[in-house]
Amino acid sequence: MAKLSALSPFELKNRFIALAEEHHDEQQTKTARLMLNAGRGNPNWIATGPREAFHTLGYFSLVESRRVLTGDNIGGMPAEAGIADRFAAFVKAHPDLPGVDLLAASVRVGVERFGFDPDAWVHELTDGIVGDNYPVPDRILPHAEQVVRAYLHQELFDERPAPTPLSLFATEGGTAAMCYAFDSLVANGVLRKGDKIALMVPIFTPYIEMPHLDEYQFTVELVHADLFTETGVREWRYPTEEVAKLADPTIKAVCLVNPSNPPSLALSDRVRDQIAEIVRNTNPNLVIITDDVYGTFVNGFRTIAADLPRNTLLVYSYSKHYGATGWRLGVIGLHEDNVIDQLIAQLPEAERTRLDTRYGTLSLEPSRLRFIDRLVADSRRVALNHTAGLSLPQQVQMTLFSLFALQDEGKAYKAHVQQIVHTRLDLLMEGAGMRIADDPERAAYYIELDLLAEAERVYGREFADYLEQTYEPVDPLFRLAEQASVVLLNGGGFDGPKWSIRVSLANLDDLDYLKIGHHIQTMFRDYHDEWKSI
Repeated sequence: MAKLSALSPFELKNRFIALAEEHHDEQQTKTARLMLNAGRGNPNWIATGPREAFHTLGYFSLVESRRVLTGDNIGGMPAEAGIADRFAAFVKAHPDLPGVDLLAASVRVGVERFGFDPDAWVHELTDGIVGDNYPVPDRILPHAEQVVRAYLHQELFDERPAPTPLSLFATEGGTAAMCYAFDSLVANGVLRKGDKIALMVPIFTPYIEMPHLDEYQFTVELVHADLFTETGVREWRYPTEEVAKLADPTIKAVCLVNPSNPPSLALSDRVRDQIAEIVRNTNPNLVIITDDVYGTFVNGFRTIAADLPRNTLLVYSYSKHYGATGWRLGVIGLHEDNVIDQLIAQLPEAERTRLDTRYGTLSLEPSRLRFIDRLVADSRRVALNHTAGLSLPQQVQMTLFSLFALQDEGKAYKAHVQQIVHTRLDLLMEGAGMRIADDPERAAYYIELDLLAEAERVYGREFADYLEQTYEPVDPLFRLAEQASVVLLNGGGFDGPKWSIRVSLANLDDLDYLKIGHHIQTMFRDYHDEWKSI
């Protein structure tokens, strides 16, 4: 069992699922109990309105295609001239199509709020959903970039964006954004093999594993969120002395997930201010990679990219908020005035010559290529830059999701999904009888529970010592899987406390979390009974 602890929690999860399924099969004739898999963060809700708008737009796009060319299963490319008027006529002629009102309202937002030329705007959406062209520009479509930027400013910048423009690169989800960021930082000499980086932990496991791959081999400094509010109750906040590690100028980059995964808490003002002070005074070239996928689950959320726009590479994914993990929709954001471009410009001449050669087929002045555009080229190994970019139908759905959020319907949807996860958290805690810190910046998409700390809170230090000395940290997870058909993840796999567990509050029905809580409480009683019987 100790060897299994070395596996990624997402791989270890498969062992738990196998145990849970085996137990479920054995008990199937005796009980109606189902396997409860709260191990993965795939939400069990979706945003229906912007999807209906997408499919109705698809219907209009085919009407436009057949208007240009009609044959046996052959259509033409939608034409731009007059398309806005034809779209208005289409909406009027099809009032009963699902999502048509939201689609029409979204198009109006583009014209009235952003000042888009109606024909150019409707054509980008219509031609994009058909998918009949390569992405041009390859980084992101021009109207889409303005809409997505406004969405990010609303949801991640608390409507207080940085004064410098934010450039975006549309990617195949947040995971692709992570890969592209690391690859390009190394390819451009901003990071090198063996460099020292920091991780603010607990953190999404790939951020822990990627730095040790052959192509990176980074030295890693961990910044731990290990504050307690009281005995047995973790605050999951970063002590000042932990954050102070970032003042070390040998630390070239820091990665964080904000709100965190799995504790699911937004970075506090105190920590944001401390990092900003460190950048101003002691480590001005620190590159900050912030993954803010859960930001929409905290009202008034403010990304560190708003406070430190010059140092921050922003990653965002639409997957969790919109129930769109299968769509693979994400963006990388970088402000035009940024430290990465500065570091590249300051490289030794030999390095700059190497990079001029690398990107020489893309520009007559490759040294002037911004890092955000190098990211795009590197995503297709430079040579295939002309085919780079997120597919156009994906960009259209991303745009419609963003436009939805800018309207009243989207704001109501946001409040609803926030309520879903907080209700589930309350039910889980009710069933488990556990105590967590009261924190207004809790996203509640996940919860990380420290079982050893809870053991001390409920039964005392002696019992907690018994658990630690007698069992492996993953033993509770195997018990839950085998005895209760409950699948959770080990918090140690996220560089959290070894005896912690992660519960996803996104992917099961509400009352299932009450059941999981009861199973956790029963497991604790069993451990306690075993201890008392010694």
